[in-house]
Amino acid sequence: MNSSKRLWLIIGPVITAFIILLLLLLSPINFAHNSAETERRAAVSLAPQVFKGRQIKKQALAGKYVPFFGSSELSRMDPLHPSVLAQKYHRNYRPFLLGAAGTQSLTQYYSMQTIDTQMKNKKAVFIISPQWFVPQGARPDAFGFYYSKLQTVGWLQQIQNTKMNRYAAQRLLEMPSGHSDHAIAQMLRKVAKGKPLSNYNRLQLSVSALILSHEDQLFSDYRLGHNLSKIDKGVKQLPDSQSYAALDKTATTLGKENTTNNSLGIKNSFYSNRLRGHVAELKGEQAKFDYRKSPEYSDFELVLNQFAQTHTDVLFILPPINERWAKYTGLNREMIDQTNNKIKQQLSSQGFNNVLDLSQDGGQPYFMEDTIHLGWRGWVAVDKGVRPFMANKQAKPQYHINTRYYSKDWQQLDPTTQNLTSFK
Repeated sequence: MNSSKRLWLIIGPVITAFIILLLLLLSPINFAHNSAETERRAAVSLAPQVFKGRQIKKQALAGKYVPFFGSSELSRMDPLHPSVLAQKYHRNYRPFLLGAAGTQSLTQYYSMQTIDTQMKNKKAVFIISPQWFVPQGARPDAFGFYYSKLQTVGWLQQIQNTKMNRYAAQRLLEMPSGHSDHAIAQMLRKVAKGKPLSNYNRLQLSVSALILSHEDQLFSDYRLGHNLSKIDKGVKQLPDSQSYAALDKTATTLGKENTTNNSLGIKNSFYSNRLRGHVAELKGEQAKFDYRKSPEYSDFELVLNQFAQTHTDVLFILPPINERWAKYTGLNREMIDQTNNKIKQQLSSQGFNNVLDLSQDGGQPYFMEDTIHLGWRGWVAVDKGVRPFMANKQAKPQYHINTRYYSKDWQQLDPTTQNLTSFK
């Protein structure tokens, strides 16, 4: 055998595989369809590729799944978690969890671009964390971890010259992710200035969209994790009756069993793994925290604007903070209340009237799983809002977006010195 044949035997399969993959990525055919089991696993996986992708989300949300947007609280999968309750009691919906630690309003907005059709005239749940509203806004590294070129390309393909799009483009340009692709960065600069994209730009987007869509179809169901086993295990721990008396009793029992190694009402494993040995140094450590002024308020407006555009009926949830932990760390209760009032003003003034405010319940026993995340009885309280919202036909929402919420005036408005209701 001559040297050229030996070389081909070595590199030939690699070249052939590359050509096949390239043909698959460039093929105009949609060749992906996920099984019901894949949908079940993806819905609770919290996997980055699912959040950043489109294929699995579109298919699932076209059926019985409902988007539950949030961040790290979605990963607290005790037996009273919304996904467990929906499965155990055969609800007419299943939560599709969209978010994880580090996902905030800007990330959620871009994620919505891949499911805008599936959100039209549908319902959704959105959990708002006051911890998002820090003075510096969304962290670039956290945003970058969940950044999706597929989402951005899809958004640019439908772009119009609106305040929402100009603001979204400018915010993306303020992140390193917005400059990760030279061509996209150039387009973002045009959008931010209200300029149209060229025909060549649109050709670039079409080619990128084709390749990225097929990448998503090929790899989005890879390694979806083991969260489904947590849901199945939780189902076995729930009572047969879904009466709130029975659920609250189960939640209280589980909470009591799982908070035995500390006096802060925090789950044993969290306390042992994250706090033990550090509690003394954290006393008074949050006294200067302030969530009342932040770019996050305008990023949150992007989310509201998107919901209004797709006529999505949304239940917003304002969770509490562990009261004992807040007192120990010096977190200002009045500041938290003012933050929540600012958020609620932004919602109610634009017609977003479905708000489940649990912000005062952080002192209830077994309501929180750890320092800031809902647990046992907290999830029961959430279900008291979610269950009727999903079961009953809601009045058609009448949204009226106020673009002044994109302004620095609103971001920096101090609710201690200015009247929130006077902002117009």
